[in-house]
This record gives sequence, structure tokens and C-alpha cells, in this order.
Amino acid sequence: MDDRRSTPRLSVSLEAVWDRESDNHPALITDLSLGGCYMNTVGEIMSGEMVGFRVLLPDGDWLYVEGEVRHHTVGRGFGVQFTDLDPDQNEKIEWLLRLAQEAGTEADSISANLVAE
Repeated sequence: MDDRRSTPRLSVSLEAVWDRESDNHPALITDLSLGGCYMNTVGEIMSGEMVGFRVLLPDGDWLYVEGEVRHHTVGRGFGVQFTDLDPDQNEKIEWLLRLAQEAGTEADSISANLVAE
């Protein structure tokens, strides 16, 4: 399969909540890049839809971002391409990526659990 991502992604474990039609849906972000993320979640959504969601940061703060659903798998989750990130949002995503990289290994797949358990 051809990987069309324009930015490298890292494996993470970040709690999130996404909103749709006045309902909140819990999710777990399992990979992250400057361009987008993948959210493991249930809830109906279609490719092309815009979605807003909040990500729980390791410092206990929340980051709100929006994006376009690029692909989805019913009952498993969906991939989001971020849209219109402001400088603060971009800085926080870069910070998360640095944390994930520092917590990872030298292996090809860098993995980090950034959520306190």
C-alpha cells in the first residue's frame, strides 16, 4: 500500500474526545504527525466530514483541533487531516511529537504512552 502522508508519524497513546451532533465520543489517538492523527473510536462518521476534537495533554491541559476525516473503518476509528492549525496548536503538536520521540526506542516504530495511568 502506498503511504501518502507528507509528514512522519509516531505511535502514541493519547486520550481524546470528538464531537458530533451534540454527542461526545471518547477516543484514543494511536498515531500522530504534524499533518494529522488516527483515532481509535466508535461512532458514525464519514470520509470528508469535518470533526472537532480535544486531546488530553500530558500536563493535564486540553488541546482543541479540527480536521477532515480522510478515511474510516466502521467500529474501529478514523484518520484525520488537521485543518487551519494556529501557531499555538502547531507548537503543542510539535511538543507531543518531541515527547513521543524522546520516550521511544531506536526501532523503526517509535511508541510512547503519554497519558498518565
